[in-house]
Amino acid sequence: MNKVYRTGAVGALLDEYENVIKALQEVIADVSDPALAAITDTATTDPNCRSIQSVLAHVISSAYSYAVYIQRGSRDSVPGVADTLRTTAKAYIQSLTDAFVFTVNVFSKIPDNELEEFDPAKKIATRWGQVYDIEQLMEHAIVHVMRHRRQIEKFKLVLATR
Repeated sequence: MNKVYRTGAVGALLDEYENVIKALQEVIADVSDPALAAITDTATTDPNCRSIQSVLAHVISSAYSYAVYIQRGSRDSVPGVADTLRTTAKAYIQSLTDAFVFTVNVFSKIPDNELEEFDPAKKIATRWGQVYDIEQLMEHAIVHVMRHRRQIEKFKLVLATR
């Protein structure tokens, strides 16, 4: 099968985002409902990192948040998107796809020449204190999925020994 690549810098970012989302979907495809909800990290104080379920809810809400930040630019503060727990891996796979489609739609209005912004006043200030241009925020979004995919891979190893 031939891979179809999107064009331009926006296309490259979306292709890479799609790649990491697909990789995460492959990792979770075989996770059972009990394993999804099982508390795997009992030591963490971060409620987003206790189970595969909580990690995925966080990843999906973050994906929407990044897209909304980009959609609104630096003009408005963006409220957090609620983490919604789902009960099956299939539901998370669909929600990841939906979040990606939402992001693609946001980028349909953004030309390549708007990705980089050198004027600090026009950068996107996030609620966690970082300031990004669109390209940097999407690079962050891509690595965010990668880091949590790795975390889930490690959770699956722990769950396999129980």
